[in-house]
Amino acid sequence: MGMGGGGATVSPRRVVVAVDESEESMHALSWCLSNVVSTTAEAVVAPPPAVVLVHACPTRPLYYPVIDGVGYVLTSEVMDSMDQYMASVADTVVTKARSICTAFPNVKVETCVEKGDPRDVICSAAEKVGADMLVMGTRGYGFLQRALLGSVSNHCVQKCKCPVVVVKRPDANREPA
Repeated sequence: MGMGGGGATVSPRRVVVAVDESEESMHALSWCLSNVVSTTAEAVVAPPPAVVLVHACPTRPLYYPVIDGVGYVLTSEVMDSMDQYMASVADTVVTKARSICTAFPNVKVETCVEKGDPRDVICSAAEKVGADMLVMGTRGYGFLQRALLGSVSNHCVQKCKCPVVVVKRPDANREPA
């Protein structure tokens, strides 16, 4: 048999989708469900791939100063409330992402929420679950922002062992009228 056969036989079995509070990541999830999952969901040859939603909670740096630049003392209560806020953001992101997935009831959805730099969390999660594909959005930062902040999607493209699909925002690729 040649390599040419139907697309369903070579479709991914586990697709990792990086999600955060941005609209771009939710658009990437919707794109993935419509263009990767739904095409295989109709196929009899193979079951649809499981979708693994990955969210990274930023960690509080160990070297965070007790007194910030303005002179305010950051108490343990303040630090704890920051951690609680990040946990509630993670819950909100995962809940929203799961609700988008409900349009595809036959698709198994898993979640992975870990603390750490998104670059490391996403790449390690993709490797840990044996991802056949990683799908992520892009914020569309300009050159200077990418240079200062670093591009999470660019890092994942370079470091992940599986194919990485970076989905642009809908308005980012429209031609002016």
